[in-house]
Amino acid sequence: MDIQDGVAIVTGSSSGVGAACARQLAEKGCHVVINFAHNEAGARETQAACEAFGVETAVVQADVADDEGCRALARAAVDKWGRIDALVNNAGTTKFNAHDDLEGLTREDFLQIYAVNTVGAYQATRAVVPAMRTGGRGSIVNVSSTAGVTGGGSSVAYAASKGALITMTLSLARALGPEIRVNTVCPGFIQGRWLESGMGAERYAAAKASLEASAPLRLTATPDTVAETILYFIEGADLVTGETLILDGGARLSQIQLARR
Repeated sequence: MDIQDGVAIVTGSSSGVGAACARQLAEKGCHVVINFAHNEAGARETQAACEAFGVETAVVQADVADDEGCRALARAAVDKWGRIDALVNNAGTTKFNAHDDLEGLTREDFLQIYAVNTVGAYQATRAVVPAMRTGGRGSIVNVSSTAGVTGGGSSVAYAASKGALITMTLSLARALGPEIRVNTVCPGFIQGRWLESGMGAERYAAAKASLEASAPLRLTATPDTVAETILYFIEGADLVTGETLILDGGARLSQIQLARR
């Protein structure tokens, strides 16, 4: 898909992977709807970075857990540019809680995490489908996590929500073809303030060092490397739908090897 002069919506694009994805889309000449729930200052920074490449942007405050918020994102794109070519379902939330601390997660925690990570992606997808079908093409990329594959990650609720997102990708890829492709990326450890804040500086540094010492590629992800793969699914994978790609530097391979010893 040629995204020059196209239109993309990136949820949760005030920082991290979402901001990196918006910038990279803009660099390729794609107009971008930048979304934030709380961090307007970050969204405005993303907007300035995107517009430096000569594209147009729209900044929309919306919580993807709210269906009307998702529809507002789609309306913003259609009202301004008359089209939607790509959607990146990046907005996410979690509660950091040890997996063996079963009392540490409440029903409300589960519902809130699912509302954003899984239901939010569904609602945003539903909101953009009419415009994508009218335009005859569309690419949707869901940002899941290796937690959804391994059952690890920041909490049981987070892992479950990301696993559900992977399964939902399969369902939607089947339902939305031939005009619309739906794929998933599953990053592992992503360098940045969000993860460091949730884990604490000491645990974050130790986990990063351990992964970079043991993973076959000796690398952990950055927002930019994850965004590069998202853009591959948008613009370079016209024959691919319903796929899940793990981005962890091969860390899962070293974990399998250790488990067999």
